[in-house]
This record gives sequence, C-alpha cells and structure tokens, in this order.
Amino acid sequence: MSMGWHWFVVLGLLLSLAAMFWLLFANRQRTSKGTTGHEWDGIEELDNPLPMWWVGMFVVSMIFTLGYVAYYPGLGDFSGAGSWSSQAQHDAEAARHEARFAPLYAELGSMDEEALAQDKRGMQVGRRLYLNHCSTCHGVNAGGAFGFPNLTDDEWQWGDSYEDIRYTLVNGRVAQMVPWGAALGEKGVVNVAHYVLQMSGQEHDAERAAAGAEQYNTLCVACHGMDGKGNKLFGAPDLTNDIWLYGGSLEQIMFTLNNGRQGNMPAQSDILSDDKIHILTTYIRSL
Repeated sequence: MSMGWHWFVVLGLLLSLAAMFWLLFANRQRTSKGTTGHEWDGIEELDNPLPMWWVGMFVVSMIFTLGYVAYYPGLGDFSGAGSWSSQAQHDAEAARHEARFAPLYAELGSMDEEALAQDKRGMQVGRRLYLNHCSTCHGVNAGGAFGFPNLTDDEWQWGDSYEDIRYTLVNGRVAQMVPWGAALGEKGVVNVAHYVLQMSGQEHDAERAAAGAEQYNTLCVACHGMDGKGNKLFGAPDLTNDIWLYGGSLEQIMFTLNNGRQGNMPAQSDILSDDKIHILTTYIRSL
C-alpha cells in the first residue's frame, strides 16, 4: 500500500469519527424557543435533544471502534497492537490441525499400498484429501471434465502404476501439444483430422483421411506413434479409442491441430507431506 492511501484511510477514519462525535453533541443543544419552528395543523415539533442513554451508546460504539482499529490492522498500513493477520491465524489453525492428525497420517503412511487400499480409514482419509486438493479439476466423482482427465477409467496419459501416479502428484505434469495449423495449412488440418477420426473408428471422409495419413506420419508420429496409441513418456494420448480430453469431434480435433493444447498438472509436494501423497496415490489407484 502506498503512503498516500495509508494516510487517506487513517485520516478518513479518524476525521469521520471526530465529525460524528461533534455532530452527536451538537444536537444536544436546544434553541431558546424550545421548538424547531416547524408547525403543521397546530402541531409544533419540539427541539428535544437525543436521550442521554442513546448518546452514551453512540459514544461507547466510537470508543470500541478506536480500540478495535488500534488492536487489529484497521488503520491503513499499521499492523495493530495485536499484530493479527488472517494468514497468521490460518497458519496457526493449520498447525494445530496437522499436529492433531499427524499420528494418523504417520500410521497410514507406513502401510504398504495393498494394506492401505484395504483399510477403511485409509480410503476415507484418501477421499478427503482428494476432495480438498483434486476435485476442483477432476470433479467430486473423479470423472474429469473438458481438459481434465477422468481418473476412473483405464486411460492414463502418464501411466497408471503407483510410481507413475506418485510422480505426477509430487512433480506435476506439463503436456504440450504444439499448434500445427501453420505447418499443415487449412486443407492439411482437415485431412489430418479425418485421419484421426479414422484411427478412432469414427465416421470420416476416406479420401481426406488417406491424404492426411502422410502428413500424420510426418508431423505426429514422433509423439503419438505410427499406430496412434500414444506415448506415456511424452504424455501423448492414445488416438485410437473414444476417450478424448479435449473432445473428439471433427471441429474439436481441428481446433487442437490449429491451436495446440497446453495442459498443466501442478506439483503437490509443497502442499502435501509424503504420508499424504502415499495415501492419495493409493486412493486414486483404487478408483
């Protein structure tokens, strides 16, 4: 925060309180006439001040406000006498939570994968870890979404072994499909898209697919393979089935060829301990 905004907040608050304090007691004064001068149908408005108990409530609220902004960081850039912050409170509560459940995580983390997969508590903890850290992208039921893999089927872009999944959680994954629109040209994009449709057993134009086969074998084979089965080393998906991360229609395949795709699975090692990653890995494999 710049010092200009800092003093704007500080002076704005203090001057507002001072103005309200003056206005409150200024209205305690009465005119010599005892009325405001307003009259309607013989009824006059008396110039009575606010009751003292009401004024006292306002004063108490102002004193509370001053104490509050002095203790908590309510005056611009001042940290407050209590040095409170939402981050510090969060960290303290998280530390208490970790200390409370550390023995459970340690016990579950010491189990091998087979024993943990059969442990009811372990799978309950694994599901909670999944819901907290994975469900935003992969869905509550792990069914995935457009651009986010389904974790309940047999299609694993980076491999489905315990080591593969653990590596993904610890280090993250970056999948890059480069755009081929400029290299293929408009006609080439259509031809290769029809060839991909042919490989996946979908309706396609045979003539265009035949023309696209040569371009596929020149530009795509390095990652997806001659047979289109993909390559887990590069994270290149299988193009011969009906599982599509970004859609398998002609239009969606053409969009992928023209523009490429950028997939990023962030690393979780700075968020999750080794025990939690072991539990979560086992739970994901159980899906």
